[in-house]
Amino acid sequence: MSLHIPFDNSYAHLPDRFFTRLDPVPVKAPCLIAFNAGLAADMGITPGTPEDMAQAFSGNRPPEGAAPLAQAYAGHQFGGFSPQLGDGRANLLGEVVTPGGQRLDIQLKGSGPTPYSRMGDGRAWLGPVLREYVLSEAMHALGIPTSRALAAITTGESVYRETGALPGAILARVAQSHIRVGTFQYFAARRDVPGLQALFEHVVERHYPHARNPADLLEAVIEAQARLVAHWMSVGFIHGVMNTDNTTISGETIDYGPCAFMDMFHPDTVYSSIDAHGRYAFSNQPNVIVWNMAQLATALVPLMPDQDATIEEFTQAIHAMPDRIHAHWLQAYGRKIGLSEATAEDTPLITGLLQAMAENRADFTNTFSALSDGGARDQFLDPGDFDAWEAGWQKRIATEDDPARVMRQANPVYIPRNHRVEQMIAAAVAGDFAPFERLLDVLADPFTSQEGARDLTHPPEPAEVVRQTFCGT
Repeated sequence: MSLHIPFDNSYAHLPDRFFTRLDPVPVKAPCLIAFNAGLAADMGITPGTPEDMAQAFSGNRPPEGAAPLAQAYAGHQFGGFSPQLGDGRANLLGEVVTPGGQRLDIQLKGSGPTPYSRMGDGRAWLGPVLREYVLSEAMHALGIPTSRALAAITTGESVYRETGALPGAILARVAQSHIRVGTFQYFAARRDVPGLQALFEHVVERHYPHARNPADLLEAVIEAQARLVAHWMSVGFIHGVMNTDNTTISGETIDYGPCAFMDMFHPDTVYSSIDAHGRYAFSNQPNVIVWNMAQLATALVPLMPDQDATIEEFTQAIHAMPDRIHAHWLQAYGRKIGLSEATAEDTPLITGLLQAMAENRADFTNTFSALSDGGARDQFLDPGDFDAWEAGWQKRIATEDDPARVMRQANPVYIPRNHRVEQMIAAAVAGDFAPFERLLDVLADPFTSQEGARDLTHPPEPAEVVRQTFCGT
């Protein structure tokens, strides 16, 4: 049986200034190391032999019907605007309309240089590819909108970085689209109103068919991003590089570079090696997404007939976004402490627990996971701090029908802990993919305690602590 992907490409039909048409750069000896058969089946993809899929997903032999291209976009990176970024090491093979009617991109990451590479080699090494594979699939299992991993390929070539030669790899990932806030900024920066209009119409047709105008689109994206970031916060996830070119219009998590899940809770936690001033710290993510949505609003203004009135309308929408994020945050954290429907009056109860966790160096995931079985007290250096909080909590949940069930559904037992991910990468570089496969298997069911997987719930020992994560280059 040969690989068949039912492509039905729409982005490739946009004007040529939206992208550069080019094939991925071939690699020496591609080898398939992972294939997401369940995702492929959902997409209507017929798998082929490992050799066929290695050739296809490395870009050596793009599948029939593909329309390979590198997308153009701009973006604010750590607050500084770059008018031209684009896919510097990625190639959009095309789109699939699934049997359920959903349109999904297939993109190769690490597929070679493009006109947007900015002196880079356009390649990726094995570590970031496996990291994104594991973390994106874990996020999906947690119920968080995200790009997903379809396949991972080793290239048989070395990639050279500061540390020397590393094994090359390519990730085939899937997303509702790879259209970003920076895509709108690209055309706005050039005062290309026809391009903006074409992009707007494409996004409406693809993602938000109810949107009648740019104001409706802005409203829809604000809502999607408010939900997304609140969901990140509820599982202790730190994206690490929330630039506008990493903020999708679809509201999906994308570009797993210096991201991480917290172990010990502290609101100011930063892992990213390039975030020297904490711009993208855990607690600052709601502020950053509001700022990013303001950049989208600015890019959409030229499409509106009365721009003065539009600026006032859009400003109000942006100023209302923090309350919207908090509303989603409140419901997410309410469920984490067993409340099926939290109210504003519950905010001090939630923040009181978080403050006590920060002061006691409590593990974020394990504390919430243990709330439903009475073990959360053990996570605190001073158990008396938990006892003081618990009295009010027990009184509040006494009126709930089944708070333990609510908590079990909201609090994962397993997350992709940083030290386990690093151990998995080190093993894979040495030729052992068993830890990679084990992580994928356990993280596919994160809310259920699994026999033989207790070690994956353990925080790192002092020598195992990962203090910095790095961009996936």
